Amino acid sequence: MAESKVTGIIQSLNGLEDDLDSLNSKIADMKKQLSVKAITEIDKLLEKAREIATKEAQEIINLSKEKATRESTKITKDGEAKLSEIQSNIDAHFDEAVKHVVSTVLKT
Repeated sequence: MAESKVTGIIQSLNGLEDDLDSLNSKIADMKKQLSVKAITEIDKLLEKAREIATKEAQEIINLSKEKATRESTKITKDGEAKLSEIQSNIDAHFDEAVKHVVSTVLKT
């Protein structure tokens, strides 16, 4: 009878060992699943971050482009005004310049 108790205990221990092995296997599978899920979530978040960064960069580029366009328009207008002023001065003093040149040429 003592032998049957020992055999029963050994069988129970073997059953517990099998259960532990099964649990270890399930835990390993769960770790793999969690790892895959974490990688998937990281990839999703990375893609989302890239989309946000791209959108913000595009907004910055558009604002810079608008500012540059405004500044170039202002510079063009200022240049045209200066050119007009110079042309006006040339027109206003043209006759005087011609008289001076003629006078200088005739004196020599």
